[in-house]
Amino acid sequence: MKHFEKVMHGGFPFTPYKTIEQEFSFFKQWFLSAFEEYEITEHAEERADFLTEHLWYLKKELYPETLEVLEYFKTRGYGMGVINDCPPSLESTLKQCGIHDFFQVFAASSLVGIGKPNKGIFNWAVSKANVKFEECVYIDDCQEEALAASNYGMKSFWLDRSKEHSGEWIAHDLLKLIEYEKSIR
Repeated sequence: MKHFEKVMHGGFPFTPYKTIEQEFSFFKQWFLSAFEEYEITEHAEERADFLTEHLWYLKKELYPETLEVLEYFKTRGYGMGVINDCPPSLESTLKQCGIHDFFQVFAASSLVGIGKPNKGIFNWAVSKANVKFEECVYIDDCQEEALAASNYGMKSFWLDRSKEHSGEWIAHDLLKLIEYEKSIR
C-alpha cells in the first residue's frame, strides 16, 4: 500500500489516466517506489523502464472459450464493443491478447471520463456503435454493472465464473452468449 500512496502523492492518481504515457509513468513510479523501499538502487531507472514496458499488461490472459465466442459472433456479422473501467491501454492490451480486431467500439472509463455503472459510459458506447440499448447484449463479471446495463435496456448477463449463482441472466462462461443468441433466432 505504501507504493500506491507514495505514487499518488507524487501526482499520479490511480485513475483516470488520460494517456498511455501517463499510465506508464504511474507504473514506472510504482516500481521505483518499490525499489526504494527494498533498497534496490543499482540500475533502478533502467529496471523500472524494463518492468513498465514488459510487465504492465501481464495477467490479462484469455479464458479458454473467448476466441470461440468472438469468432462465432464475428462470422455472423455482429458488431462488438468493450466497455471497461480501465486505463487508456485498453486497446493496446486487446492487441497484445490478439482480440482487438473483433471489436469496433472501445469505451475505456479513463478516456470517456465516466465509469460503470454510470449510464454515461453506456450511452457513449451505444452512440459510437450507432445502436439502441435494446439491440445490445452485455456481459459483465460485476453483478452491479450487469444489473445497471439491464436497467438501461440491454439484455445483460452477470458472468459468475465461481458458479455459486444460477439463473436465466447469469452466465458461468462466455458460451452462454452463444446459447442465448441461438435461443432468440
